[in-house]
Amino acid sequence: MKRTPTQTILLHATLIVAVIIICLPVILAFIISSQSETEVFSFPPKLTFSNNWAYNYQTAWKRVNLGRMMLNSALIASMVTIGKIAISLLAAFAFTHFEFKGKQALFFLVIITLLLPVPVRIVALFDVVSAFGWINTYAGLVAPFLASATGTFLFIQRFKTIPLELIDASKMDGCRPMQYFFKVLLPLTKSTIGALTVIEFIYVWNQYLWPLMATNTDNMRVVQIGIKMLMNAESSNNWRVIMAGVIMTMIPPLLIFFVLQKSFMKGFALQSDK
Repeated sequence: MKRTPTQTILLHATLIVAVIIICLPVILAFIISSQSETEVFSFPPKLTFSNNWAYNYQTAWKRVNLGRMMLNSALIASMVTIGKIAISLLAAFAFTHFEFKGKQALFFLVIITLLLPVPVRIVALFDVVSAFGWINTYAGLVAPFLASATGTFLFIQRFKTIPLELIDASKMDGCRPMQYFFKVLLPLTKSTIGALTVIEFIYVWNQYLWPLMATNTDNMRVVQIGIKMLMNAESSNNWRVIMAGVIMTMIPPLLIFFVLQKSFMKGFALQSDK
């Protein structure tokens, strides 16, 4: 149905207002990160940028060794993302292209793990990781997040959209199962991989509870704990420094999203890669 000019203007105006409302907290944080302490607590609030960028960002960076924590978060998020995608791809390949005893029961067990988020199983998880001696190690921060029912389900749905004739054609060409997986399925699943990469990287980057329990030294802390430590260090409510730290921690996931934005949108539309 074709919209009238009035409807189009109202639609665009509504979308613009919605975007402004959603972005307003980030905009305010960005403004505060540029101001002096006097400007932050001024009344009425000053809603314009100031020139204290250097002091605020340098202080936030050095006060709690934020650079080390961002590196830890980037390494952990990258390892978990790569591991999850690899395991999910292989699991989905097995569920969609092979028949084996107990397949449906095993798939049900995989899906039911969606009902068990990390906070529910965190005590048992801590006992297991502690028994392996992985507390305060990258292994302890990465291993609990490698299996992904969401990723497996997403790839299963993607594989089901690929024509079965491709399997017969690959068999006629002499492709073994893993050759078919790497040469046919993976190139057709790039968009879904990109979408899952964005989701998993941001999910792990934002983890707070498990890294708080699984680490006990500052050199293994992650960026979300760093923000909390920055708030404790700035006990006088020095919000300009705290907001500077928050803005810096947003940069890596934003970069990942912008780089993979096209794949992210196509992945959930389940469109064929071209």
